Amino acid sequence: MSLTIATDTDLAEVVALANLAYRGGDHAGWTREDYIGGDRTTVDELRADIAAKPEARLMLLRDGGTLLGTVWIEPAGEGAWYLGLLTVRPDLQAGGIGRRLLEGAEDAARALGGRTMRMTVVHIRDTLIAWYQRRGYALTGETLPFPYGDPPRDDLSFVVLEKALI
Repeated sequence: MSLTIATDTDLAEVVALANLAYRGGDHAGWTREDYIGGDRTTVDELRADIAAKPEARLMLLRDGGTLLGTVWIEPAGEGAWYLGLLTVRPDLQAGGIGRRLLEGAEDAARALGGRTMRMTVVHIRDTLIAWYQRRGYALTGETLPFPYGDPPRDDLSFVVLEKALI
């Protein structure tokens, strides 16, 4: 199993996985965002992101033809890369796939000249923040507003985490 770059034909499968892992189904996966309604993403949103950010990479981890997980990286300026859409099939969470995706994304950013990796996490996701901290990410003290139009609560924000890659 190795990371590959997604193509347009992969996008529907990526969207289905992201929406299941983050917002759908009745699974107890630890990526589930019960406090946010609606889809996590759409094919049109992913296509627009890819078109607007040609240096970004949407990477996939497959076992044979089965999609196990995804991760997105994009340049964020001054040697920094942004990491997002780290997604693992809910039935496979806690099995090391997320760690493998994270390490693969860090390696890819490093190979592209990245010196730091940045990400945002919803501030109430203590378990997820701690998971990233155990992998070398640190809270920067920076927060960002929650960007979605109509969350079911109005007190959400993002915290920014960062890790040196060199």
